[in-house]
Amino acid sequence: MGVVARVERLNLKYSKVGNPPIYDKAVFPWSREIEREWRLIRGELDRVLTRKDDLPRFHELATDVATISQDHGWKSFMLCGYGFRSDRNIERCPKTWSICQKIPGLITVMFSIFEPGKHLPPHRGPYNGVLRLHLGLIVPEPREQLGIRVEKDIYRWKEGEAVVFDDAYEHEAWNYTPQTRVVLFVDFR
Repeated sequence: MGVVARVERLNLKYSKVGNPPIYDKAVFPWSREIEREWRLIRGELDRVLTRKDDLPRFHELATDVATISQDHGWKSFMLCGYGFRSDRNIERCPKTWSICQKIPGLITVMFSIFEPGKHLPPHRGPYNGVLRLHLGLIVPEPREQLGIRVEKDIYRWKEGEAVVFDDAYEHEAWNYTPQTRVVLFVDFR
């Protein structure tokens, strides 16, 4: 942990993009391109969701997630991440994969699926050398009943809108609506 703390201090000192909890998207011009393509991504997601009940719970793919979620409320459809690449899932979502190739330093691409009533308790990522993008794909109403808190900032997803945040800050997310919420979940360096 001492090594991680030193690396985080260096990242803070030399970051080219600052270190706010939630970023202004203008810092990442490619994020607007991702937003423009959201309907293509949503079309592929809709096909994936026809088998939503068969999708793995996120903690079944990433065991470290078990500390914050062990129920059926958070599912995922992973294209790549955690040193894993699913060619089969990429074949099912080739447009999503192609669009995400515009993201420099791409690490993780998946659909993050929150069922009604899901709440992820406060937690933080392992270190501040990675940023996260969420692109709203299915955002049910009322929007006041779902969101993500990053440090002290609260963001409420919107369909077709991206948010970039530093998951090394404490954050939590919730969906208290009666419907499923889905975002494109991307980690990048």
